[in-house]
Amino acid sequence: MGVSGQDSPAKKILLSSVAAAAAESATFPIDAVKTRLQLHAQPLRARHVAAALLKDGAAYRGLSPAVLRHVIYTPLRILAYEHIRAGGPADSVLAKALSGGLSGVLAQVAASPADLVKVRMQAGGPAARYAGAVEALGKIAREEGVRGLWRGVLPNAQRAFLVNMGELACYDQAKRRVVDRGLCREGVLAHTLASFASGLCATALSCPADVVKTRMMNGAAGTEGGSWACLCRTVRSEGLRALWKGFLPTWARLGPWQFVFWVTYEQLRHAAGLSPF
Repeated sequence: MGVSGQDSPAKKILLSSVAAAAAESATFPIDAVKTRLQLHAQPLRARHVAAALLKDGAAYRGLSPAVLRHVIYTPLRILAYEHIRAGGPADSVLAKALSGGLSGVLAQVAASPADLVKVRMQAGGPAARYAGAVEALGKIAREEGVRGLWRGVLPNAQRAFLVNMGELACYDQAKRRVVDRGLCREGVLAHTLASFASGLCATALSCPADVVKTRMMNGAAGTEGGSWACLCRTVRSEGLRALWKGFLPTWARLGPWQFVFWVTYEQLRHAAGLSPF
């Protein structure tokens, strides 16, 4: 008999970290394009940004803090979600959505310093000269204080709430529906279909908060006064559509990210004798 997922948190931490590192590495250049698009007030074409990144050799700049972030972020949200879900109604979509959102907030607050470094390294400029994540964290703490490591944490947490409502709750619910209705059995096809649904849902929900948090973390002009003030200035000066800047590259990244992560993680769980997510 396989080991219950509830009985092996150490295995879940290890396996989710491996799956997240694989997904992050595979999709990181797309995330770099999305970040550059969100930081510019003037409309840019994704292909032009991608070409510039390739020319500068910056497509993977910031990968080390991105992987560090997910080693903290992903195991925390996975374990927290399953723990919260276990105490709620099994078939309640609302309970799953709240479980996903709360798990995401907890994990993102813990991982926010690494996310800050990733955004600054991707954005270019002086921050791009950081030798790595550890040096960057130390330098930011010295120059901006320890609190500076959590710059943008509020919009980051808001985004994490929305993202994980889409990622965790939608994946969970979509997979259950696909399997319970007999469309396919628990396996790679079910995981693929559910990951597609979760990526689209997470992108639609989180893009406005993602734009705000990216600008605040990079210290862009107009971010004084907090996340709400930044959101209002963005809408006034650039229009409502600006809140969905980078939507296509965000979805182009989240879709493959969800696929690589969930298929890898579910297969690793199965190989380790754990129950499906």
